[in-house]
Amino acid sequence: MLTPADLARAYRRNTTIVLSQAEGLSHEHSLLQTPWRVNCFNWTAGHLLAGRNAALAVLGADPVGDPGLIARYDTESDPITADGPGVVQFPDLLAMLSTTADRLGAELAPVSEQWLAEEIPVGTRTQTRSYRLHFLYFHDTYHTGQTEILRQVTGVGDKVI
Repeated sequence: MLTPADLARAYRRNTTIVLSQAEGLSHEHSLLQTPWRVNCFNWTAGHLLAGRNAALAVLGADPVGDPGLIARYDTESDPITADGPGVVQFPDLLAMLSTTADRLGAELAPVSEQWLAEEIPVGTRTQTRSYRLHFLYFHDTYHTGQTEILRQVTGVGDKVI
């Protein structure tokens, strides 16, 4: 069974991967587009932050960053194709993403199995907190993996996960 401590450790690992893939990249690099229908590194980092804020909400914690700004990166938001209003600077996104790993660890530490087993509303259905947190982690991992390709788009050296 995935414990809260395991989940916190897994989020930290994903953070390490994203930060490694982002090392040496500028804000301008983060806006470069792939030739395929995949969003840029900036959107992906912001989307990871939005997903982690959703996990923090399940845990009853405040979000990291201004929710109004981070909403720009929600699921089904418009692609980011250039810098402009509402586009958060890449270094700021990375700093907030790093903060979420620490916050998730702190918020997960005291939770009990009973609390995780409780049903919560998610859209029009219910899920256990455990299932919801697991899904949000799966989603985080999916987008973390994309950062390897997004780094390659910049042409700034290789990083291997």
